[in-house]
Amino acid sequence: MARDVQITFDCADPAKLAAFWAEALGYRVQGPPEGFDSWEQALTAMGVPPERHNDASAVVDPEGAGPRLFFQRVPEPKRAKNRVHLDVRAAPGLTGEARMAALEAAADRLVALGATRGDRHEPAPPLAAGHIVMTDPEGNEFCLD
Repeated sequence: MARDVQITFDCADPAKLAAFWAEALGYRVQGPPEGFDSWEQALTAMGVPPERHNDASAVVDPEGAGPRLFFQRVPEPKRAKNRVHLDVRAAPGLTGEARMAALEAAADRLVALGATRGDRHEPAPPLAAGHIVMTDPEGNEFCLD
């Protein structure tokens, strides 16, 4: 039996990182519990002090197909390269220069949202289609693939 997965990010600013990944993936920030108009209203009703309102955030696929991404505040900064990272499929079905042009356009869009561009890896058939290494606003590595 297959299991649903959630991908969790440790971070300094959950709301900011959730907003970035929602835009990057076409997701939406998860709404508050039923009966509340905002997370602030819900958290206040739950007795969470205001200084803890940005301790967590999540984004969800509006179509319900992709995994939920959960962002939790941690006190320590990121210290090393990720051992697991996301590949954002920005050029499915494309090859060669058309693929790399689509990846470049995606990289430009994400840089405007706060990402940092890393190395470009050119296509090297038959196994490597080409990709661009990126980091999100908190330095988490991901690839445009």
